[in-house]
Amino acid sequence: MKILAVSDQVDDRIYTPQARDYFGDVDLVLGCGDLPYEYLEFLVSALNRPLLYVPGNHDPLYEQRSPDSRAEGCEFLDQRVTRLKGLTIAGMGGSIRYHPTRVNQYTQTQMYLRMLKIVPALLWHRLRFGRALDILIAHSPPRGIHDEDDRAHIGFSAFTDFIRTFKPRYFLHGHTIPLGNLASSVTQVGATTVVNIFPYRLIEIEPL
Repeated sequence: MKILAVSDQVDDRIYTPQARDYFGDVDLVLGCGDLPYEYLEFLVSALNRPLLYVPGNHDPLYEQRSPDSRAEGCEFLDQRVTRLKGLTIAGMGGSIRYHPTRVNQYTQTQMYLRMLKIVPALLWHRLRFGRALDILIAHSPPRGIHDEDDRAHIGFSAFTDFIRTFKPRYFLHGHTIPLGNLASSVTQVGATTVVNIFPYRLIEIEPL
């Protein structure tokens, strides 16, 4: 299965009438936050593929009854787990709290509590399918992996512990700008491949 993952920055190589010519073989689109919702809506329409996404720290607070707070035609995956095309996928949006009044920002403790909410679903998927999780999409990176030292771009310790405990095949995130070559944006942590998506990546994964 081929996945197009996008995050943080609109890319003209994707946001074009020829998008289907370039990415028509993609099976699934994943959004890791901080993208205009019209960009996500364009992708789901142009490629005619399912699109799952989480919010970034610059996105509006999700409200089910408010069209302006969500991307139409796309599946909001924050604090949720779903099964799609033979893969179990979970989402966890937001960044570290660095501004007291902004939405989609959390303390380290708050993120641990948010992660706990998806644990029952992961345990059920492990029992049902033999594996808790294939892919976790997040906006922020794990603490100590692809994160930065400034107050707005520190990663979450909950994510680092989550990787060690549940061992997803992939952890995809945005929020920070990769430095150096593409290899620097991919880190292997045990059984998990952590990938900085900014601004987009193509990933191939086979259902197990």
